[in-house]
Amino acid sequence: GKRPSIESENVSRKKEMSEEFEASTVDSLINMPFATIDIKDDYEITDVPQMKLKRNIENEQIKNDQIKKKKRQKDYQPNYFLSIPITNKEIIGGIKILQNTIIQQDKRLAKAMVSDGSFHITLLVMQLLNEDEVNIGIDALLELKPFIEEILQGKHLTLPFQGIDTFGNQVGFVKLAEGDHIIPLLEIAETAKKTFQEKGILAGESRSFKPHLTFMKLSKAPWLRKNGVKKIDPELYEKFISHKFGEELCSRIDLCSMLKKKQSDGYYHCESSIVIGKKPVGIQDLINEALHRERMGLKAKVQQIKELLLKPETQAKIRRELFEGRLIDNSNQVNHVEFSATLT
Repeated sequence: GKRPSIESENVSRKKEMSEEFEASTVDSLINMPFATIDIKDDYEITDVPQMKLKRNIENEQIKNDQIKKKKRQKDYQPNYFLSIPITNKEIIGGIKILQNTIIQQDKRLAKAMVSDGSFHITLLVMQLLNEDEVNIGIDALLELKPFIEEILQGKHLTLPFQGIDTFGNQVGFVKLAEGDHIIPLLEIAETAKKTFQEKGILAGESRSFKPHLTFMKLSKAPWLRKNGVKKIDPELYEKFISHKFGEELCSRIDLCSMLKKKQSDGYYHCESSIVIGKKPVGIQDLINEALHRERMGLKAKVQQIKELLLKPETQAKIRRELFEGRLIDNSNQVNHVEFSATLT
């Protein structure tokens, strides 16, 4: 006589499992960037023992996470970057001679040259989609400063440039010479990536860091391809293959926009900067630092006000005062009318 109760137990367990699975499937669908699951197939496996069922749910979750990650990477279009500006006149002069030498051999390549004032080393690329994310990026840059100071240990970061190379004959760049400066530079780039990613910013997702100083790219003038210029011919720059361009004493890291209008000096639109190394500090740097500190202070105050306003007792007090105000308002309406009449 016990048999039916075991069966009914099994039925109710199956029902529970089925409901649990249904809920999990709906959850996984909600989490997916696009619904690629065939629901019918999912429901066909609700009779499987619980172990297998659990494994399927876990696998589904892993699959979802992978799809999500792929979608994030597919949608990832960097529009901001961390830049070390190149300011040494000797380096800039050398690059201009190099560019002119190339243009003299092929006039069409003038449009592929990086303009004056834009020379830089990219430390990190990232995606910042709105003003809030830009502000988070500014905060991350400020947080980076003490880490960089720790890496540099009071020393200068000096970057020597020598020779020319290309990325797939499409992007021409001046190479960073080998030496002791490579290790701190890589450490700074890695720390920057970590600092920005920890704040939830999509940064450095697709590319590994290869320091280079770009002086030309064919993609700047897409019509070149149609005109038969499909690659940068190494003969164009052969005279500079081992040329020493000079050393850059790094003094600043900027958070720059790739898309916003450039500044009048040709450099990128800059949201914020930090001063690094031991270069004598200019008045503008002091002003920037002071503005940053003031901004951080204001942000902290705004945060405190927000937290205060979110407290239930504050909200109750505001409601009470508004309500009392309305009562007083009603009784004084006549006076208000007379008062406003005397004002006009």
